[in-house]
Amino acid sequence: MSSSDEIEDSSAPLIEHLAELRTRLIHSVVAFVIGMVICFTVATPLFNFLTAPLCQVLGERGQDCDLIFISPQEGFFVAIKISFLGGFILAFPYIGLQMWRFVAPGLYKNERGAFLPFLIASPFMFILGASFAFYVVTPLAYDFFLGFQQFGNEGEAVVGEEVSQGLSVVFQGSAQEYLNLTIKFIVAFGLCFQLPVLLTLMGKAGLVSSEGLGNMRKYAVVGILVLAALVTPPDVITQVILFVVVYGLYEVSIFLVRRVETKREEKLRAEGYYDDEEEADLEDELNTDGK
Repeated sequence: MSSSDEIEDSSAPLIEHLAELRTRLIHSVVAFVIGMVICFTVATPLFNFLTAPLCQVLGERGQDCDLIFISPQEGFFVAIKISFLGGFILAFPYIGLQMWRFVAPGLYKNERGAFLPFLIASPFMFILGASFAFYVVTPLAYDFFLGFQQFGNEGEAVVGEEVSQGLSVVFQGSAQEYLNLTIKFIVAFGLCFQLPVLLTLMGKAGLVSSEGLGNMRKYAVVGILVLAALVTPPDVITQVILFVVVYGLYEVSIFLVRRVETKREEKLRAEGYYDDEEEADLEDELNTDGK
């Protein structure tokens, strides 16, 4: 066999994998486009649903829930953004299935059994985070923002030491700006809720340990505080909520990684690969060196 034949034989599997990847990507894109078209046809009801937190806050203040378009094309782009987000959510299960069908043939049976729960948990945690943002965080954020309006109980202009002339500052929000901020909350919290899934998967792969995550707590606190300042409005209550939630997820991740390590240790001990005496000797050496 010539060297050129050997090269062709070795490249064949790579070409087959690339063709398989192309097929899966095409299927995923088609599913996403179909989801976008479906959501575009019902963009108005979806937008009305997304305005619920704002309307709730405005209703509590005795105001009408009115949004405006500040440019002729704004309504079209609002529908496109809703279609983009909704299409991705609708198509994600099918996209995840395509990812699984591409990766699964290269995994052992036990690896497939270990990876599949994370593939299922990821969209569940994203939906949980998005729901938390929509039903808890956004009403608090909009209540904070709308607190800067200036008008009396009867709608009269506010006149005081702070306002030298009669002035009424009332919310007339842009539909596109409202949608941008709401989507930002939903996506940010949805991604934050992926933390237990990501760290547990890394722990199963041996990339992180529960002890290492525990030692990194103080750095995690700083990182979470920075994250809270970036993805939330300058509202202390909202920032505290995000910090408590994400730090709680970090502690849950440590617990889950510890469980993964315990199960791995039990499996190795059952198979005879784990030596308790060697571990005890190693701990004694470390204690001696520490002294």
